[in-house]
Amino acid sequence: MSQYRTFNVGLVGLGFMAVTHLKAYQKVPGVRVAALCNPSGRHLDGDFSSVFGNIGSNEPFRLPMEEVKTFTSFQQMLNDPEIDIIDICAPTLAHPELTIAALAAGKHVLCEKPLARTSAEALRIVENAANARGFFMPAMCLRFWPEYAWLKEQIAGEKFGKVLSATFRRAAEPPGWSQNVFLDGKKSGGALLDLHIHDVDFIAHCFGKPRSVFSSGYSKLSGAIDHVVTHYQFEPGSLITAEGTWALTPGFGFQANYMVNFERATADFDSSRGPDALKLFEQGQAPRKLELNQPDGYVGELTYFVDSIQKNRRPTLVTAVDGLISVQICEAEEESIRTNSVVKIK
Repeated sequence: MSQYRTFNVGLVGLGFMAVTHLKAYQKVPGVRVAALCNPSGRHLDGDFSSVFGNIGSNEPFRLPMEEVKTFTSFQQMLNDPEIDIIDICAPTLAHPELTIAALAAGKHVLCEKPLARTSAEALRIVENAANARGFFMPAMCLRFWPEYAWLKEQIAGEKFGKVLSATFRRAAEPPGWSQNVFLDGKKSGGALLDLHIHDVDFIAHCFGKPRSVFSSGYSKLSGAIDHVVTHYQFEPGSLITAEGTWALTPGFGFQANYMVNFERATADFDSSRGPDALKLFEQGQAPRKLELNQPDGYVGELTYFVDSIQKNRRPTLVTAVDGLISVQICEAEEESIRTNSVVKIK
């Protein structure tokens, strides 16, 4: 990529996800962190040592600020002609306003998940992205996570035959950061919209939009759905389920896993197993662990987005419409819980 120019990125919203992206950008060629924006002024000195989350190491992080501009006004950052890419890590409720303004300013835009708090707001983003000069991509990192990208390839290629059943699970203790946002369901949508949506999006990525869903769940912390279990109905009818929760007892930490049963193999992934996370049980062969040795999904998604800009090709691996669909499915799951019924996906 050395033959291409280096693009300047400005981040808005400086919490845990911003730190995650900042660390990832250090491994992405062709891009430079050029600006930070936070209306509160917090962390504009580059000191993120007080920021922590549930993925990766929580070692104190400090961003070298010698060549990084700082803004408390988002519009002023947008007015800077040297900023090429806007990376939105602000809370969900701010996504539509920030995204639409950045696209109107001619910037390329990466927006953290979920795309918006409601599908109606997500649709606004889709409509604006469709006619924008800059490229837009929702940051659905699971599509780029090595163990999940590998699974997608096996499902699409049918190396082990068709999928008979697939179970996905994402389980965590309550978020210990930004609780004024995450634990207010009106703002975050609870675990269903903020955590479980990863697996919702990946299921749609692998199998398409489901015909309908049947969900059970409850609220414990946020006033929205904090624990959900869903059965997804497809044609011709594979058994696809997913569970998402952040209602577990503090101290549990975080786990992500899946078990997919093909006609001739079973793939089993559990993030809590460390180097042994991904195991393959293939018909006629001894069980084996797979070590993919690839960058994590955050590096993968940012590399893909920057490379798309470098090559002047709109992102196709994940699109604004994909971000909308995942919110629509989550809303159908919420309705299914409320009505205790099967809900068709429109």
